[in-house]
Amino acid sequence: MIKSMTAFGRATGVGEGKNYVCEIKSVNNRYLDTYVKLPRAYGFFEEKIISYIKESGITRGKVEVNVFVEVTESIGTTVELDTAYAEGYIQALKKLRDEFSLSDDISTMSVAQNRDIFLIKKPEEDEERDWNEFLPTLEAALTAFNAAREREGANLRADLLAKKENLVMMANKIAELSKTQVESYRDRLESRLRQHISEMNFDFDSQRILTECAIFADKVAVDEELVRLGSHFAAFDEAMNSDGPVGRRLDFLLQEMNREVNTTGSKCNDSAITALVVDAKCELEKIREQIQNLE
Repeated sequence: MIKSMTAFGRATGVGEGKNYVCEIKSVNNRYLDTYVKLPRAYGFFEEKIISYIKESGITRGKVEVNVFVEVTESIGTTVELDTAYAEGYIQALKKLRDEFSLSDDISTMSVAQNRDIFLIKKPEEDEERDWNEFLPTLEAALTAFNAAREREGANLRADLLAKKENLVMMANKIAELSKTQVESYRDRLESRLRQHISEMNFDFDSQRILTECAIFADKVAVDEELVRLGSHFAAFDEAMNSDGPVGRRLDFLLQEMNREVNTTGSKCNDSAITALVVDAKCELEKIREQIQNLE
């Protein structure tokens, strides 16, 4: 199933003497980059969460995990002052006050707003218990997150397939117009030659016209480009129906489609075909922008 790299999921949970909130959000990124924000007392969650996210099957995106813990009952946990950190923090506040002539509102409560001056100590044996308590909340948040990725992915899939069908119609129209391009050129060439020949009393050489038309037809033939474009469309559909990540594959296919469209445009001098080529390039650019959202 196609999945988007942009999504959000949230879940809450209850542990022994605490409430958990876990939020997972992500944006586009070339690779998987996971960032975890935690209360200091639960810093040991970080590596576990990163591993869990990686093992869940997410392969691309900048994923941010925010964990909030509300302690409702202190169980075996002590709070101590980080004296060295607090001293440095207070000195920095005083320097800020003196250098910028600020009013002195340094008080116990204002300093205490910086939670980093406190050390929350927990018995080591509680870490595994806390992780097991928190894990269901993480799982629920990830489930909601993946559901959002799938919903957005379904919307992107529908939009991309619609745009691809527009490209197919344009390619078919170019194929039709290219067939008449040589005939139109032959008629124009013959008409001009007949006009000049009649004026200059030259003999009319129909074989020469056929030769010129053959040379022209070879120059403007876009059959190969359109056949390759058709194979890229088939590969696009195949990717749209696959289960794994497809963003990079589609990005490559789009480059190949763009190459064939550009070559077609450079070969044809028909104004109608040129207009279709311009429209096709605009549609390809829209697809390219959408593909950046896919895993």
